[in-house]
Amino acid sequence: MRLRVSLVSAMITAGVLAAPAWADPFFFTTGNPDGRLGALSRSESPGKIETETADDFILTETTVIKGATITGLITAPSAITNVEVELYNKFPLDSVIPPSGHVLSRVNSPADVEIDAATRDGQDGTLSFAARQLNASFSVSSTVVNGINPTPSRTGGEGSASGQEVQITITFTKPIVLPAGQYFFRPDVLVNGGDFLYLSAPRSPGVPFVGDLQAWIRNSHLAPDWLRIGTDIIGADPGAAAPTFNMTFSLAGNTVPGAGISGEPNCHGDSISAMATQFGGIHSAASTLGFSSVDALQDSFKEFCKP
Repeated sequence: MRLRVSLVSAMITAGVLAAPAWADPFFFTTGNPDGRLGALSRSESPGKIETETADDFILTETTVIKGATITGLITAPSAITNVEVELYNKFPLDSVIPPSGHVLSRVNSPADVEIDAATRDGQDGTLSFAARQLNASFSVSSTVVNGINPTPSRTGGEGSASGQEVQITITFTKPIVLPAGQYFFRPDVLVNGGDFLYLSAPRSPGVPFVGDLQAWIRNSHLAPDWLRIGTDIIGADPGAAAPTFNMTFSLAGNTVPGAGISGEPNCHGDSISAMATQFGGIHSAASTLGFSSVDALQDSFKEFCKP
């Protein structure tokens, strides 16, 4: 592929190529915490099971995601020792059909299993993270920590909680490449001496986007199923509407409008050519998109292009 890239560069220099579709910066955010909910988002550790909280976002074209932020509540003086991020397709993709029937509904839930190529973990060096305190004392009116059960799943929540509000900035040292679609973002945080309660963000029709779905949660006992935090767990009295939640996160990167189509024979060549054109050369593309080298970019797009 180096010959192909060199040829494209030469054509750009000569002015042979037609006007390209230029890449744009990508940024998505659900906004700031609203104080309504703290939902456990925890990696497995001795004596503690994994608990996953996920919320959705949308991509309108192929996008390279190179960073994220999450905001949460730390319930006791403690240190954040690791962060892991997984992304999920929307059910029924990557899922067993029919589902188990152990929960009320799987419609619009995350899939059974994550997108393996999009998993990033501080422990294996595919992401780095830094935390900063936003508020020394922050409170939420409701929490979901332990009450994550098959039907009947309603608990009404587990009461209020207070603690230190922190924002974790995540850099994907191996950026994530995804085609257009709707996905769920799931961060797990390992805290030494406490727990990370992922904070909710405002949710209303069309905000942060049309087709936005509510947040879901599961633990390792419930997996592969998921529960709607508001509808299934907190619930509402008869005749009243159950609450629904978004979670507080943001994503940043760049679009690649001319990228090839995953699974197509020419996907990799088209993608590399598009990036060389859009960013003024493949070395510039690697740098702008957050890759450590041209080889790292090439490897990620080979993985992206696999059927």
